[in-house]
Amino acid sequence: MLSEHMNEWINYILTNMDDAVLLTGSSGKVLFANPAADKLFGLDVCGRDRLWDAIPYVEENDAFIQLFIDGGTERKKSFRSLVDYVNREGKRFNLHVTLTCQSEDDNLALIVIHDLTSLMKVHSAFERYTSPEIADYVLTAPDGEKQGGREADVSVLMSDLRGFTAMSTRIPSENLITMLNHYFEIMAAVIKKRQGTIIEFLGDGLFVVFGAPLSIPDHAEAAVSCAIEMQNAMTEVNAWNRENGYPDLEMGIGINSGPAVVGNIGSEQKMKYGCMGETVNLAGRLEALSLGGEVCIAERTREKIRAEVKILKESRFMPKGGKEEMGFYVIAGINGGVTLTGSSGETRWRTLSEGKDLVFYLLDGKTVDPEPHAGTLSKVTEDEKFGVLTTESPLQPLQNLMLRISGLEAYAKVTDCGADGCKIGFTMKPEGFSGLLQ
Repeated sequence: MLSEHMNEWINYILTNMDDAVLLTGSSGKVLFANPAADKLFGLDVCGRDRLWDAIPYVEENDAFIQLFIDGGTERKKSFRSLVDYVNREGKRFNLHVTLTCQSEDDNLALIVIHDLTSLMKVHSAFERYTSPEIADYVLTAPDGEKQGGREADVSVLMSDLRGFTAMSTRIPSENLITMLNHYFEIMAAVIKKRQGTIIEFLGDGLFVVFGAPLSIPDHAEAAVSCAIEMQNAMTEVNAWNRENGYPDLEMGIGINSGPAVVGNIGSEQKMKYGCMGETVNLAGRLEALSLGGEVCIAERTREKIRAEVKILKESRFMPKGGKEEMGFYVIAGINGGVTLTGSSGETRWRTLSEGKDLVFYLLDGKTVDPEPHAGTLSKVTEDEKFGVLTTESPLQPLQNLMLRISGLEAYAKVTDCGADGCKIGFTMKPEGFSGLLQ
C-alpha cells in the first residue's frame, strides 16, 4: 500500500502534467481521467461510459477511435500510434497515444496521450523555410544542431531563369512574386520526387544537392533525371503564365559531381545547412554556360551514370583559376530514362533578307565592356532562340554579349564560330523582338 503522502504526490503529478492520462476498464469504460484529458476532449471524460463516446464521430477521428477498439481487442501489452483528432469545436490535433494493458487477463488499460500539435507546426514551418531533409537532419540526427561539416560525394544542381532581372523591371513586384512562387512550387515538387535537397533559393535560381544529408548511391543519375524533368515542367509553368498574363520563362541548368563539404555553417547563434567546395563552384559555372532550356553536365557527372547519356553537344571551358580545361555536355536525356521534350537537335533557320545591323558589347560577369562592336544578325531560328551574328570583331565560344537592336537591348551567348559567322543563343529578348527583325 502506498503512503498517504505518496498518493498525494502522485495525484499532484497527474493533475499538473501536460499529457492526458486515462485509465479504462471493460469495453473502454473510463475509470480515471486527469485535467489534461478533460481539457483535450473538452468535457468530463469520466461522465461518459466509454472513452470513444467522448470523441466526436467524424471521419477524421476514425483512426483514433479504432485505436482503442483494436487495443481492447488484441490486448497487447503496449500499443503506440500517431493519430489525428478533431474536437467538438473543429480544432485539429496531432497526438501520440500510448496504450498499456496491465495483463492479458485484466481489462484495465492505461492511456497516455501526448499532444504533438505545436511541435508538428514548428516542424512543418521549418520544412518550408529549409527542406524536409534538412529539417529531419537538424531535428533528429545526433549531431544535427552542431557546427561542423563532413566530406561527401554529391551531385550539385544549379538552375537560373534567363533574362529574369531585366524582366523584373517591367512587372509589378506583387505579380513578380506570384509568378516566381508558382515556378518554385512546380520545381520543388520535381526535386522532392528525385530526392534532391534544396539548399537555397538564389533569387530566381535554385541550389540543390543530391547525396546529402540523405545518402543516394546513384546521386548523379538522380540529379540529371531531375534536371530533365524540371526543363520538361517548364511547359506547365509557361502554360499557367500565359493563362494569367505573365511572360514565358526559360531556365538554364548546370550539374557537377564530386566531393563537397556538407554540414552546419555559421555561429552558435545562427546556423544553416550548407554545401561548399570546388564541386559547387563548377556547378555554378556550368549553369552560367547553359542557355534557356538546356541542361549542361560535367564530364565527371556523365562518368558516374551507368546508362548512356544522350548528348546534343560536347564542349570544354577553362574554370576560373584552373590549370586545365573541363569537359561538359549539353544533354537531351538518359537512355532508358527521362528525355528532354522537343530535343531532336533539328533546327530550322530563316534568313533575314537584308540582315539586321546592330551594336554589341562584351560582358564580363555582370559588367558591360564600354567598347562597342558592330555586327549584323543574318539568320534566326524559327523559334528565335538562336541567331547568326557576323562581325569583324573576334569572338570566342561561351562569351556573353549585350546586343543593342533599334535602341532595345537583348542578351546572348556565343555557342560556336565559323566561316559564316558566330552562332549565338539568346538569353533575354526585349518585347516585340520579332517585330525588330522585320
